[in-house]
Amino acid sequence: MTAPASRLTAPGGGIFRLSRARVAERLARPVARPRPEDRHIIELPADARVTLAAVLVPLVNRGAEIHVLLTQRTAHLNDHPSQISFPGGRVEGGDESRIETALREAEEEIGLARDRIEIVGMLPDYEIPSGFRISPVIGWIEPPFELRLDPFEVSEAFEVPLAFFLDPANHQRRTYHFNGRHRDYLAMPYQGRYIWGATAGMLYSLYLQLTAT
Repeated sequence: MTAPASRLTAPGGGIFRLSRARVAERLARPVARPRPEDRHIIELPADARVTLAAVLVPLVNRGAEIHVLLTQRTAHLNDHPSQISFPGGRVEGGDESRIETALREAEEEIGLARDRIEIVGMLPDYEIPSGFRISPVIGWIEPPFELRLDPFEVSEAFEVPLAFFLDPANHQRRTYHFNGRHRDYLAMPYQGRYIWGATAGMLYSLYLQLTAT
């Protein structure tokens, strides 16, 4: 798959020219390090019981700009009901790689055929307090493509311009206290949709990698 360069103008005024090849090149660079204020990024203790998982971060080429495809989980799920996420899940025994996990889950959850996805790179693993170590796999998608949502897991799929996430003015650092626990987290609300937690954290990692000088 090939794509022309995309000219992205972030709300803050920054201009990003990104093509499939440019995204792949930036993802292949050394990992951009978190900043001191990024307290939402954690590392699990060495003796933690870890569950391996992977998600697909789909970048959709819309010509004038690139969009990020996201999903809204159904309200009845036991884990993270109604939250906004990427298609993904636990690594299963038959998965040969994290890429395979991400592709399988995207096919199962939203019916996105793997032959419509070109893998352009990965982000550093993202760890969350519940013990999950999530590998974000970046996929490039050229329209047209079809989605078939699993109604049990996914209530909706929607797109957000990548430029929105590349504007640091849209990165909100927040804290909550619950049952004696203190947690820092990131939020990126967009048009009434509350994108936060691990999803916002992985989008922030993408921002660091794509905008690092």
